[in-house]
Amino acid sequence: MTVPDKSARSPHRGCRRPFAILVAGQPIEKVRARRGEYADMIRASAGESGVTWMEVDLRQDTPLPEPTTLGGAVVTGSSASVTERASWMLRAEEYLRALIRDGVPTLGICFGHQLLGQALGGHVTRNPRGREIGTVAFEVLEADPLLSSAIAPWHANATHIDTIARLPSGSRVLAQTALELHAVVRFADAAWGVQFHPEMDGSTIRDYLEARRAILLSEGLDPDGLLRHVTDGEAGASTLVRFVALALHSAPTAEPRWR
Repeated sequence: MTVPDKSARSPHRGCRRPFAILVAGQPIEKVRARRGEYADMIRASAGESGVTWMEVDLRQDTPLPEPTTLGGAVVTGSSASVTERASWMLRAEEYLRALIRDGVPTLGICFGHQLLGQALGGHVTRNPRGREIGTVAFEVLEADPLLSSAIAPWHANATHIDTIARLPSGSRVLAQTALELHAVVRFADAAWGVQFHPEMDGSTIRDYLEARRAILLSEGLDPDGLLRHVTDGEAGASTLVRFVALALHSAPTAEPRWR
């Protein structure tokens, strides 16, 4: 997939395949009260793209849209852990494999990144390097249309304790951090995972740092120091906008069906 020109980022007319937000969890209560649920945050962060969004809660035993009727899919974060191997996670992994098989542009965010990696043959564990939280510096290892080269320094907002310890075969690592070697991964031609939250701005990650203050102190981390370095993580935020533009550039039109 190549980066579309600016016209691909403008609102689109006509009947396009909807994008699914595959909900795996919700943000902490303070953030939820101010910014809404993950789906609300993702829609707002994706900007005015002309996309029709639908929400699908992966934790519920409800029908899932047929992959070939979707223009794209975004898998949200969650306070759950892929290591729990809950029944809803196994069902979701099967669905993600179907999305990738059918070439549906897919982006996994944090937990969604890990779930996608596990679904495709990787293995998720607790990160032996420890918790990563706050505005984090990334080292871009490989140029990719998902990652902007025009924004520097390359920072994003993250909060996670698990990692894809073993990547699926054929994956390419696009970026890493001091604590996360698989911070941005391209799993397939139209499938990416980011071990951060492009939908989280500076105010949101500050709320997470305050909510986790006692835990951070118990783990030997410095919440005040982390708070001093918080930004909106503009480079990380741009990945969601770029993903939608890439998916729109490649997706035909269709009416949704349900399975």
